[in-house]
Amino acid sequence: MSGFPGGLVVVILLTAVAGSIWMIFDIVMALLFYSMALLLLVIYHLRYLTFLDRWLQIPDPSSATLPDGSGAWGDVFARLARLMRNQNQSHQQLSLALERLQRATSAMPEGVVILDETNRIEWCNPVAEQHFGIDFKRDASQQITFLVRQPQFAEYLSILNYSEPLIVKQTRRQELILSLQLVPYGDKQKLLISRDITRLEGVETMRRDFVANVSHELRTPLTVIGGFFETLSEENWISSEMGKRALVLMTDQTKRMQRLVEDLLTLSRLENTQNQVQEEPVNVAEVLHELYQEAQSLSAGRHHINFSLDTDVRLKGSLDELRSAFSNLVSNAIRYTPNGGEVDLSWKSQDGQGVFTVEDSGIGIDLEHIPRLVERFYRVDLSRSRGTGGTGLGLAIVKHVLNRHQAHLKIVSEPGKGSSFSAWFPKKRLIVQKNE
Repeated sequence: MSGFPGGLVVVILLTAVAGSIWMIFDIVMALLFYSMALLLLVIYHLRYLTFLDRWLQIPDPSSATLPDGSGAWGDVFARLARLMRNQNQSHQQLSLALERLQRATSAMPEGVVILDETNRIEWCNPVAEQHFGIDFKRDASQQITFLVRQPQFAEYLSILNYSEPLIVKQTRRQELILSLQLVPYGDKQKLLISRDITRLEGVETMRRDFVANVSHELRTPLTVIGGFFETLSEENWISSEMGKRALVLMTDQTKRMQRLVEDLLTLSRLENTQNQVQEEPVNVAEVLHELYQEAQSLSAGRHHINFSLDTDVRLKGSLDELRSAFSNLVSNAIRYTPNGGEVDLSWKSQDGQGVFTVEDSGIGIDLEHIPRLVERFYRVDLSRSRGTGGTGLGLAIVKHVLNRHQAHLKIVSEPGKGSSFSAWFPKKRLIVQKNE
């Protein structure tokens, strides 16, 4: 702030000289001198203000030389020069950092697209250009949905739930299969990361086809074997006690194998991307009543079965798939609840979503096992699970059915205090009845 004291000294000096002229001559001469001096001072400052204004109007002031100045204006221009040097250094450092980041991102095997809050392209690397068939120089600031014309991708952007990647088939370039993941960051910006999983998907398709084909081929011989075992049991053709025990054991294991084959075939159908969800109104109230009767039969009076229906909202989806998922949750609750325990079934609306819940007072599950429960063949206790007659695929089926209906499974459990399995369905899947 050294310029202000200097300017103040000039004003004081002019005032002193004007006072001296007044005492020597008269007030008119003093005022004339004072006015002329102030006018020259104003002209002096206006001249440098004009220089500064012209410099500021340059499109890139940092590339132009600052005007020379004297007195207070020399100090101002010197401070501006230091400020511009510091700004240029910071700008160069940021540019170098951005350049290094872009080089590193360009070398990544994944595609990276930076989107603003309105989903416009701010930047992308060459891999993303190949994946999406875009040209950054041409398509910068374009809406990503104008270039990636996939209905499921537009829906993925709109639901704002990016916990799971989206698998899409990109037809622009040799039938690429891409895994897309959105990562929010900064001020409502998003990173769109794309991975080419064409080869992995091909291997996964081979695996699914193999499992489906083997399961299909096993179905007929198992049915024949099971039929003969049942016939032998009914006709009492085996008289020895050991033979009867062996026959019962073989019959039970054959039935278990048949259930396993059926579950594997169900999973194969659910994983088939060509198998679209059959959209139809599903009366959840009727399904709940059927599941209640089914639970009563499976329990055979060993448990207290309850159900509550708090809404008559229906679901839009596949009746067979939803009934299969709900049935798996109910049967699991009965299998893992000791005699005399309680199993509660409910259907309600909560927070604008439909919630189907199966709650039991069973043995419960440790927290460490909960994230892996939906994996196929994952068992918390191998010996205990085999004793219940389960296949290890029930919750995997539930997960696939819910994913196909844009729903999710919430599991709450505590050892010794039971478990709660809730299927949450989004608002767009609900069909509200007129009388509600």
